[in-house]
Amino acid sequence: MNKTGRFSRDERIKRSADIQNLFKKGKRYSTKGAKLFVLKNDKQFNRIGFAIPRGYGNAVERNLSKRYSREVYRYYKTHLNTGYDLLLLIYPGNDSFRTRCAQFSKLCEKSNLAIEKLV
Repeated sequence: MNKTGRFSRDERIKRSADIQNLFKKGKRYSTKGAKLFVLKNDKQFNRIGFAIPRGYGNAVERNLSKRYSREVYRYYKTHLNTGYDLLLLIYPGNDSFRTRCAQFSKLCEKSNLAIEKLV
């Protein structure tokens, strides 16, 4: 969509059917503590959703983890190929912004989403 750091409403996957479709048909890539589901879409931009299991701490910890994930995506989205639906699944463990950056960059490189090597 836009190449700024904004994360627009169109870039979010909210519908349960879209999320279930990603779980069923999306290609999976894993790293320690996270999993990325990728599925081609017919749009000129990427859409992303974040999934955190209920067993992941309390609501405050889950919300913080989603906030880290959204911020990492904002940071890296200009370095990614477009036209994909993404779902980032986070598992409980060592949770920090730095850890999430390392996980997301590794997953993007595995899935060939990265245009260039991510830092």
